[in-house]
Amino acid sequence: MKLDALSADQFEQLVTDELDLLPDDMIDGIENVGFTTASRPDDGSLGLLGLYTGVALTRRGQYGHGELPDHIVLYREPHLRISRDLDDLKLNIHVTLVHEIGHYYGLDDEELHKLGWG
Repeated sequence: MKLDALSADQFEQLVTDELDLLPDDMIDGIENVGFTTASRPDDGSLGLLGLYTGVALTRRGQYGHGELPDHIVLYREPHLRISRDLDDLKLNIHVTLVHEIGHYYGLDDEELHKLGWG
């Protein structure tokens, strides 16, 4: 598959497949988080691979009383831009998912970089 021909639906399926491959102990603690994909960030840039929006678990007080779901989005065009081939794309999607889920668990960019997920 040529990456420049990868559709939005195909990218979304790759994200879903990579999400399914993550370890259970990473996924089991996730509650009230929506995962989506988009072509690129709202500002049109190509430098951001993903974004977590919400309140990290480490900063929450009482939770579960009508809060909007947290949200993780992965951006297709930036991923395609940095990936050499399909295997590299899958790896980049995997790293981005772990990175954004790390933010959900309260890890900042510096901690994620130290762990190799930056």
